[in-house]
Amino acid sequence: MDAGLTALGYIGVRSTKLDDWNAYATRLLGMQPVDQGGAVRAFRMDDRKQRLVVTGDEGEGLNFLGWEVADGRALDALAAKLDAHKVAVRRGSRRLADERNVRDLIVFRDPAGNCIEVFHGPAIASDPFLPGRPISGFKTGALGMGHVVLNVVDVEPLLPFYRDLLGFRISDYGVKPYKLYFFHINNRHHSFAMVGSGKTGLHHFMVELTSLDDVGQGYDLAQLEDGRVAYTLGRHTNDHMTSFYSHTPSGFFVEYGWGGREIEPATWEAHETHDGPSFWGHERLYMEPEQRARLREMRLSAAARGVRAPIDVPNCPWLDAVIARE
Repeated sequence: MDAGLTALGYIGVRSTKLDDWNAYATRLLGMQPVDQGGAVRAFRMDDRKQRLVVTGDEGEGLNFLGWEVADGRALDALAAKLDAHKVAVRRGSRRLADERNVRDLIVFRDPAGNCIEVFHGPAIASDPFLPGRPISGFKTGALGMGHVVLNVVDVEPLLPFYRDLLGFRISDYGVKPYKLYFFHINNRHHSFAMVGSGKTGLHHFMVELTSLDDVGQGYDLAQLEDGRVAYTLGRHTNDHMTSFYSHTPSGFFVEYGWGGREIEPATWEAHETHDGPSFWGHERLYMEPEQRARLREMRLSAAARGVRAPIDVPNCPWLDAVIARE
């Protein structure tokens, strides 16, 4: 990738509802709380010292996105590229780097005003990850924390910044019922997406579990809370993720999923999608009836045409042999 971005490293959220976030992130999502003190709550998902950071600031919503690069040279190269394109970029202070648990970082804003941090050298915890509830774990590693989706007024003006300057590559896109662009920077089908909803701010972030049962059990827990479920359990058409969405204490969503598609970036070809966001499920419970009906009709149309995800059984010699004989 041109800019050297390798993965989504961490997400920062502004919220005065720190106790609510602590309960939500641990008891439902299964993250591990990190003792930060004061008006900061941080959470682990793996061997990294932190993945999610909630700061007790006014204005519920996205605070910053942390994107990773391989090393200091990649960070310097990106800083120089941004500067050459008249993007106001500054080097993060030593204090900020320590707060983010990284070796070094730069800070700048996208054309919509979202704060972006790019870093290298994440700190690794000395003790093992201990989930907030019994789960098998999160799928992270080289794929990163998960993915993040932004609400934007219009996708088109932001494309040159994310695609051409930062080096995100389009996985696929749709134009109905609204413009949706999905981007990859590693083998995860998408680490970033923008939806032209006419709004601004964070739409959702996604965390992927290593077991479908973790997702199902989380769905049971979410249904115990009145109004917690935002999208019912369903499966997406483009990344094949089986997931549900829940309302966070700050008003945006978290997608809780399993079985996401992995791609080969070197050979992947961007394309337009036509079958809507989901094969089945993902009923948007928060939407008005007319909007829900439109999305439901797209799902039913795809089902009537026999649209299905391909069967993916990795590392199965028997199946490979059968296919080879066909």
